[in-house]
Amino acid sequence: MNILTFGPNGSGKGTQGSLVKKKYNLAHIESGAIFREHIGGGTELGMKAKAYIDKGELVPDDITIPMILSTLKEKGKDGWLLDGFPRNIVQAQKLWEALQAAGMKIDYVIEILLPRQIAKNRIMGRRLCANDPNHPNNIFIDAIKPNGDVCRVCGGALKSRSDDQDEEAINKRHDIYYDTTTGTLAAAYFYKNLAAKGATKYIELNGEGSIDSIKETLLAQLA
Repeated sequence: MNILTFGPNGSGKGTQGSLVKKKYNLAHIESGAIFREHIGGGTELGMKAKAYIDKGELVPDDITIPMILSTLKEKGKDGWLLDGFPRNIVQAQKLWEALQAAGMKIDYVIEILLPRQIAKNRIMGRRLCANDPNHPNNIFIDAIKPNGDVCRVCGGALKSRSDDQDEEAINKRHDIYYDTTTGTLAAAYFYKNLAAKGATKYIELNGEGSIDSIKETLLAQLA
């Protein structure tokens, strides 16, 4: 099973991805990790990408997409879940063409829907427990709201990550994601149109639900 996932920062996309990965034994492939592996491993594509990154430039799609394809083939022989790419409409079209040419299919495209303000609140509301960073605490989510300024699980001290409080950076990322003309949502809608023609299957999930309710809806549709 090959799956492509979309969802804004703060939507719980990573959490749902890891649950699907475990259930179906898929390779969870994240675009940032692909760059790190190719550059760290000194591959030919990695060295080409590094030359652009070192100059502070964006890596062209004709380097990025072959890099992604090579990782999907190598690590995703038994199925994959791709997260973090494509980020715009052009990349969506090029990725589809490259997968078709390589004889690879996308079985499902998952989009987690979440209003922009709620996504932003969730990011800025995250709090980290000093005892265990995996203890979920968020001042904007009732189900995991901390007890004042201490962890709801163990009573440990809480702090926020500086990048979670960088409103300007969050807005920039969301500007790209929520752009339905050329950005990430435009990429998602490209696949939604393909699904309407029977080329893949498109699953929409309400990101305002609980982790368990989203998981149950998702697994029922993947079954």
